[in-house]
Amino acid sequence: MAHDHHATGHGHGHQHGHGHEHGHGHGTDIDWNEMAPLLESQAELFSPVYERAMAWLAQEVTEPGLIVDAGSGPGVVSCLFAEAFPGARVVAVDGTAPLLERARARAARLGFADRFDTLAGELPDVLGELEYPADLLWASRSLHHLGDQRAALAAFAERLAPGGTLALLEGGLPSRFLPRDIGIGRPGLQARLDVLEEEWFARMRAELPGSVAETEDWPALLAAAGLTHTRTRTFLLDLPAPAADRTRAYVAAHLSRLREGFGDALDAEDRATLDRLLDPSDPASVHVRPDVFVLGAYTVHTAVRPV
Repeated sequence: MAHDHHATGHGHGHQHGHGHEHGHGHGTDIDWNEMAPLLESQAELFSPVYERAMAWLAQEVTEPGLIVDAGSGPGVVSCLFAEAFPGARVVAVDGTAPLLERARARAARLGFADRFDTLAGELPDVLGELEYPADLLWASRSLHHLGDQRAALAAFAERLAPGGTLALLEGGLPSRFLPRDIGIGRPGLQARLDVLEEEWFARMRAELPGSVAETEDWPALLAAAGLTHTRTRTFLLDLPAPAADRTRAYVAAHLSRLREGFGDALDAEDRATLDRLLDPSDPASVHVRPDVFVLGAYTVHTAVRPV
């Protein structure tokens, strides 16, 4: 599940401040299997954000026995948790079996297989199948894929051990890849794409089964779920220009999905600009231009189940 990302959900990244690399388009169905390689490479690129978030969580959560990654996608972040908390067992939870296969393969490659499990099923109900309550439950941009977010948070809270922490990655700021004026087309292209993404996200939320409109005051919603000691911290992803090849590939893939999904909603000049940005033979393309970067902000909210 992935609005920036998003993940994640999968992918743990769409550049919208919501989070995963969503399957943008006029439709709102998302094929997570098809997106698996993109989700995996994106999560790897964004690893500095997750590592900083985990260092912060390590100050809040001492020696967790069980960490649950709710909406794990291909398991990149799950494995980062296994690395950051060597005494913990990690369970990657997702509704897409092929993504969990990738998660298990990654854990085996990294040497975590003996303390890494997966659980397939739809959130939040599948969490009832956990053998033990979680000391840390991480939900990175998976909550916004559930129709009734308030009810889902209550279900997440129920699966925490007394004193356990729920960590919710939702919100942040839209990512930026290029200057406002890129020398071709009208300045402000990304801001106009942001508007289309916001509209897409609203449609996606409205079409979810049992969708309930909710004010996105995450600390208040965590408190309403019976949790205490709410905290919020935002982490910056700053991949400056000149961009590495991997960063360029991510930017190109993201803009390509926007071009495919929103092209008809853009005016002719913006469509032409996107086409040039995506044409590897064009000197103005993101594949070669020197001013490509990635800058984004990712917000984590935490709260604790009372003892």
